[in-house]
Amino acid sequence: MKKILHILFSLAILAIAAGCATGSRNSMGGEVTGVGGQSWTEPTPYGMVLVGRGSVNMGPAKDDSLWNLKANPRGVSVDAFWMDETEITNAKYKQFVFWVRDSIIRERLADPAYGGNEEYRIEEDRDGNPVTPHLNWAKAIPWRNADEDEQRAIESLYRVNPITGVKELDPEQLNYRYETYNHTEAAKRKNRLNPRRREYNTDRPVPTDIPVISKDTAYINSDGEIVRSTITRALTGPYDFVNTYIVNVYPDTTAWVNDFDNAYNEPYVRMYFSHGGYSEYPVVGVSWEQANAFANWRTDFLRRSLGREGIYIEPYRLPTEAEWEYAARAGKSENMYPWDGDLPLTEDQGCFYANFKPQEGNFTQDGQLITSRVGTYAPNDFGLYDMAGNVSEWTSTAFTESVDRLTSDLNPEYRYDAAQEDPYRMKRKIVRGGSWKDVAHNVRSDLRMWEYQNEQRSYIGFRCVRTQIGFAKGTKAKK
Repeated sequence: MKKILHILFSLAILAIAAGCATGSRNSMGGEVTGVGGQSWTEPTPYGMVLVGRGSVNMGPAKDDSLWNLKANPRGVSVDAFWMDETEITNAKYKQFVFWVRDSIIRERLADPAYGGNEEYRIEEDRDGNPVTPHLNWAKAIPWRNADEDEQRAIESLYRVNPITGVKELDPEQLNYRYETYNHTEAAKRKNRLNPRRREYNTDRPVPTDIPVISKDTAYINSDGEIVRSTITRALTGPYDFVNTYIVNVYPDTTAWVNDFDNAYNEPYVRMYFSHGGYSEYPVVGVSWEQANAFANWRTDFLRRSLGREGIYIEPYRLPTEAEWEYAARAGKSENMYPWDGDLPLTEDQGCFYANFKPQEGNFTQDGQLITSRVGTYAPNDFGLYDMAGNVSEWTSTAFTESVDRLTSDLNPEYRYDAAQEDPYRMKRKIVRGGSWKDVAHNVRSDLRMWEYQNEQRSYIGFRCVRTQIGFAKGTKAKK
């Protein structure tokens, strides 16, 4: 009997061992087969078109003695990205402004100094565990039936116009605070906390110095003013690569007067951003800093709707100069404009391809006086509208006279986050495409222009891009 039990026990051990060997051979031994991962096809973001990866010769291909322009074509390649098919409109930017307004009102409704209603701020989860305090967007603002405290909280964001006596939103209070993580600086070897990972050359000694970093920060002082500064200090940890910004988001509607001396543009100051008739016109009077704030908000707005899945999306951002030019020229190095040919108009009937200034003193020959409704003119071969004229567009790229020599030919980008105390000339950013006030030459897709990052112009707007999550199939070699 004992012998039979011993045999049965031995067979059971062999069966278990065999089961382990056959059932876990991928992890226990055998051939290397790789570890898979989930992948998916990213849906088209609303209002965007996909610009496939490709290359283009950036810059003018021919000398132009009339404009003192030297040919300096340079081959570059960019990865695939989504791009807004039109410039950001007043309606879309107004959604950002109203979100900032509503977030401030919710903060004040929860503030004991105003409404004191804790339901507008979430500090615990459903089980009573503490969480990072955040606003409760499911709790509606009592616009119509507010009690005395709630009314005081809401009206604190409004002011009475001393001239007209009309109650209106106070643009000075519409400040948006956000943080960005500088992945580029954090990834550099020189900024690693572990000194042995900073220097790989074993002929050199292990570094003993502590990396020094610069980070941007901002706060609002007791007078309600935004104070920005750049901190330079020894690296202490990953949070040192987090930059904090506070940006007033309301467009400068007075740009219509300040950009043009001795011109009656007051109706645009009053109406262009506020009147519904201009909803589908490109937003203007927005600085490079405000455009970046919009892109950050747009990213967070989408991620909140996606929940945990939102961490996988690439952020909205301004296009790099190379991405913008590649998209504008539809990937064709021979294109001076977003369309084939050299002139921004057809041969007959004066049917124009873009909104620009056709003749001296004649803005209306193309059918427009100032900006035009986005998408009025035909798109280029990538399906992008108004890549020439209408409004010039901010890019993420910093301007310097030697920018071409400082950037790679693979996804080229020159980024410089100017400190508050930097000379003003170091705060220039590249704008592209020309605008409604420019002559034909200046709406060319191969020309570079610039503006200071804090300037707000009646002829500069922007559009966003987002790097595509996805991979193109390679081209097989022919046998």
